[in-house]
Amino acid sequence: MSTPVLTAVAWPYANGPRHIGHVSGFGVPSDVFSRYQRMAGNRVLMVSGTDEHGTPITVQADKEGLTPQQTADKYTRQIDEDLRGLGLSYDLFTRTSTGNHAEVTQQIFLALNRNGYVIPKTTRGAISPSTGRTLPDRYVEGTCPICGYDGARGDQCDNCGNQLDAAELINPKSRINGETPKFVETEHYFLDLPAFTKVLGDWLATKTEWRPNVLNFTRNLIDDMRPRPITRDLDWGVKIPLDGWSDQPMKRFYVWFDAVIGYFSASVEWARRSGNPEAWQEWWTNPDARAYYFMGKDNITFHAQIWPALLLGHNGEGDRGGDPGKYGRLRLPDEIVSSEFLTMSGSKFSTSRGTVIYVHDFLREYGPDALRYFISAAGPETQDTDFTWDEFVRRTNFELANEWGNLVNRSISMAHKNVGAIPRPEAPTAADEELKALSRKAFETAGAHLQRSRFKAASSEAMRVVTAANRYLSDQEPWKLKDDPARRDSVLHTALQVVSDANTLLTPFLPHSAQKVHEALGGTGVWAAQPELQEVEDLDIPGRVNPILTGDYAGEQAKWESQPIEVGRPLSKPTPLFTKLDPELGETGPEWAPIVK
Repeated sequence: MSTPVLTAVAWPYANGPRHIGHVSGFGVPSDVFSRYQRMAGNRVLMVSGTDEHGTPITVQADKEGLTPQQTADKYTRQIDEDLRGLGLSYDLFTRTSTGNHAEVTQQIFLALNRNGYVIPKTTRGAISPSTGRTLPDRYVEGTCPICGYDGARGDQCDNCGNQLDAAELINPKSRINGETPKFVETEHYFLDLPAFTKVLGDWLATKTEWRPNVLNFTRNLIDDMRPRPITRDLDWGVKIPLDGWSDQPMKRFYVWFDAVIGYFSASVEWARRSGNPEAWQEWWTNPDARAYYFMGKDNITFHAQIWPALLLGHNGEGDRGGDPGKYGRLRLPDEIVSSEFLTMSGSKFSTSRGTVIYVHDFLREYGPDALRYFISAAGPETQDTDFTWDEFVRRTNFELANEWGNLVNRSISMAHKNVGAIPRPEAPTAADEELKALSRKAFETAGAHLQRSRFKAASSEAMRVVTAANRYLSDQEPWKLKDDPARRDSVLHTALQVVSDANTLLTPFLPHSAQKVHEALGGTGVWAAQPELQEVEDLDIPGRVNPILTGDYAGEQAKWESQPIEVGRPLSKPTPLFTKLDPELGETGPEWAPIVK
């Protein structure tokens, strides 16, 4: 039975191009998962967009002499191109500066406020003495007053996981210019997180199959929740829809508040653009739906604690009860799929330190599928993983070029040369049937892994079939069977059937090359659909034009099953799937990339 599957993908900041560390957390894993779910027959809604509000954008705008909107426009288009190039199959990749997003954010807030989960408080806010601007908590660093960690942020300590207030930090400094901030009294609205302690605890107790890093981190947070500010003194962001607040030029929602609401607002926008404004309900109010959220581990707090609290508050299901808001009872996450960090020389990717490999550079040199495969097979799925050029070269050359590419090339080449088409099997032997049974069984095994977002295990299972097929060809030696064409054709038919199966198994990981293999096997039409970059009018702001990623994935032919190949289908001489890389690249990397030891 077909299941509605929501793939909610973390929203990248529109303050610069994306690097491969970013897409190893939110990008490639979410697309591999979504492509598998579609192939398995489920109805997928994959949504995200660029996160365009808050101080990160204003800081970058100041550096470049642009307005925040101009900065967001500039980098949103760059990010869209990067994600399109990677083949990330979004149903809608939008942005948080749309009129639709502002409206949905305000409606969520109003429901929280009516249900008593928003409280006003006078607090001490950090101000930059040199500019007079507010410094958001994330832009103040100092020593954690709880564990003594030097490098805690003003909103939380990444070392002990505790929520903090910037004014509590010991020796606080601005991350922007290093100056000591001044703290002044200001009024803000806070999300009353303690009012969700019981309901969040009960909900988390049911999530026994989550990745341990997500579950353990979140459970530790529940024990000490405090009210969290959801408004800021800033002139860039979504306005607060209350009398006395909406007309204040320096009061906006905190960026973290409106960004997580983007999963829902993007779904609403997608529905409005689809011609059925209520279509989002299939994924958000349907009890049979499933919702999966993809991100890096630094976003666990927002998705496993805060976003569920916002949904519960809107639904009237916090510890204080209440009534559902405008959108009814919205579905909480079913699973938080958080990856660890992809590092370089043991450190996080850092634009400021020059330890960064941008996605657009990588795609220009090596194409999308080699990067997608590396992230899936060797990425930071459950622990921090160091990127090295040596490992990238090894996997590209040995696994993609030698093992998979060579299997495709020699199987199709021999069939093309000797028959010109997919040959007819005459009398299959035990060896033939054993290999085909192995490839058919892999769909169940790899599919179970993909359902649980275990991408390394799933890709390994697919490559196990490839290895077995190469061994089968070496054992059967069809090139020596000129005097026994019937047996030769049976061997080649078996090899081509398993090539077809393996191509299906690898399609979620390698959608671009999967299309090429489909065509090399004589197939026509779209096998693995790709996203399109479109310019569309904002639904609510006259004159605004926004770039979006979207696509038509309903017509693609890839299905998660072994499909019999068609005897007699003409074959052409294939071209290499992957180009082998110079082994010396593994020692130094390309000239344009930072040195990775």
